[in-house]
Amino acid sequence: MYCFLPCLFVFLVLRGVRIGYIDTEYILENVNEYQNAQNQLEAKVQQWKIEVEQRLAELETQKIQLNNERVLLTNELIVEREEELQIIENEIIDYQQKRFGPNGDLMIQKKQLIQPIQDQIFAAVQEIATSKKYDFIFDKSADVVMLYSADRYDISEQVLRTINRTAKREQIKSKKERKAAEEEDNIVEVDSDKDERQRLIDERNAKRAETLAKRKAELDAKREARKKEIEEKKRIAKEKRESARTKKQNRNSKQESESSQDKENSNDVDSAVDKRQQLLDERNAKRAEALAKRKAELEDKREAREKEIEEKKRKAKEKREKARDKIERKKAGEEDATTKDETTSDEKKDTKSNEKANKTLSDREARKKALEEKKKRILAERKAKLEAQKRKRDSIKNNKK
Repeated sequence: MYCFLPCLFVFLVLRGVRIGYIDTEYILENVNEYQNAQNQLEAKVQQWKIEVEQRLAELETQKIQLNNERVLLTNELIVEREEELQIIENEIIDYQQKRFGPNGDLMIQKKQLIQPIQDQIFAAVQEIATSKKYDFIFDKSADVVMLYSADRYDISEQVLRTINRTAKREQIKSKKERKAAEEEDNIVEVDSDKDERQRLIDERNAKRAETLAKRKAELDAKREARKKEIEEKKRIAKEKRESARTKKQNRNSKQESESSQDKENSNDVDSAVDKRQQLLDERNAKRAEALAKRKAELEDKREAREKEIEEKKRKAKEKREKARDKIERKKAGEEDATTKDETTSDEKKDTKSNEKANKTLSDREARKKALEEKKKRILAERKAKLEAQKRKRDSIKNNKK
């Protein structure tokens, strides 16, 4: 093949045959109508891609939501949701095939877009070949392999000028038609084949919509039936629980009476318990304050009593010392006897006073200890009573549930 084309060109040139070639890609890049239509088609393609991405994102979101709610749903609801997601996924796949498939809108519109330009190129090539007596004109961008091509044989610019002249001549005639096409956002004129295809697409969409509506109605009916079934099961379970509760209440009339009374006064009981607890706390606080005050008074009295005893001891000691001094100074037997009697009498008085003070302190300590034990016993009994009331109230609340 590589050897054949050069030999063919040499043979044709030697025979005086006129040869030219065109670059279709270059011509298409410089035709304004083709570029505008290509840009519009690219915009549509981007819009289709964005739409597909949005629908895929919504599908992924629904799948994530189903996975999160799977533990809360029954098997029937999970199957229904998965079927709905599968239908949506199939719709997205059909939409992708409709837009980007081998026979989709993109391929059809590309063909419809390039076909008029190809016809213009073909007409321009024929016109140039006829007017300038070319024997062969090749397409450089086609499947024919051209290892080398001189620029003097390139007639792409001539073809492009011919197309532009033809477009200018037809500009006035086709201005209104192009305006209408732009308003309808059509890249090329819709022919009869496309109308037929559009009709088939509409019929298919209508059938799909009908199928989806029917499927949706079936799913709604199943969902409603399932919902009713669940409600019925809940009602039966509730009746069973009520029946069991009634039997339990009948077996224990005392509990039934207390339960009914507590049901009627549950709010009052709670408020009364809170109020009683508040009163108990206030009373305990007052009692603690009174005990603290009483303790302070007792401490003050004890300190005063101890000071008084110390003072008496000091005075007794002074008297004894004075008596001892007096005894030493006086050597007379009578005076000595008298002094001894006085000293013994004072010592006895001091001893009795000390014993009485010590007994008072012991009695006070015993009474204080008895009061503390009594207070602890009362607090323990009150705490046990409150705990019993709390357990009873919790039991009543559990029975209500």
